[in-house]
Amino acid sequence: MKQYLTMAQFILDNGLVKQDRTNTGTISYFGYQMRFNLAEGFPLLTTKKVHFKSVVYELLWFIKGDTNIKYLVNHNVRIWNEWPYEKYTKSSDYQNETLAEFVEKIETNDEFAQKHGDLGPVYGKQWRNFEGVDQLANLIDNLKTNPYSRRHILSAWNPKEVDNMALPPCHTLVQFYVSQDNKLSCQLYQRSADVFLGVPFNIASYALLTYMIAQVCGFELGDFVYSFGDCHIYQNHLAQINEQLTRTPRALPTLKLNADVKSLFDFTYEDIVLENYDPYPAIKGLVAV
Repeated sequence: MKQYLTMAQFILDNGLVKQDRTNTGTISYFGYQMRFNLAEGFPLLTTKKVHFKSVVYELLWFIKGDTNIKYLVNHNVRIWNEWPYEKYTKSSDYQNETLAEFVEKIETNDEFAQKHGDLGPVYGKQWRNFEGVDQLANLIDNLKTNPYSRRHILSAWNPKEVDNMALPPCHTLVQFYVSQDNKLSCQLYQRSADVFLGVPFNIASYALLTYMIAQVCGFELGDFVYSFGDCHIYQNHLAQINEQLTRTPRALPTLKLNADVKSLFDFTYEDIVLENYDPYPAIKGLVAV
């Protein structure tokens, strides 16, 4: 994962100080690209521990077409909690609950979760029902029937619904590519990228999606290409990034999928096994909401 550290250093050296929507402040650079050969190992960051369980459950949540955090909360995945909580604090139902108390209500009260846990038509909705189109099912069918097409696209950016989303999609467009030697590659375009917190998750998530699709469609592994618009390091993450830059990347882990799974929509958490992951300790940082 040297590519990640190279990008972080590049942004520190060449980025511009820029204010942002969250009023946290960033060092920002526009336009960057990384490439990972998936045959060389699973690209999970080793210069800090990444919570792989959250990566898996979030991706399964997208694939299900779900947009309510209850599924994530029930599996102790906390990465989306702040956005519905922020909206809840502005509602008439708010009773000065802390974030932890809000999450407990989401977990234990189905009616409360239905009312206050939904994020609007975010990723899962667009993947599975973009104005009536199941993009993900179509993608799988087209990869199987017309693998060399240049139209293997998955879009999360829906202008008609973006204003109704708790957070407009950061990773907006995905394209898959099948080579003549039967290797599946994936390119992600991300309009906005939090380098410290978000990017390590996104690398792992779209690499995992590529592994899963390759298996169910009968392809070998190609590359994951990660293209950025505004890639930024928040001002309150500078110490964390600099700590990682002192660490030498370790060997990549191995990902194993249950070979009996033949449909993308049948994968469960137990079908996805990460082996030989030996990262440095985790580094905490606040999410900018």
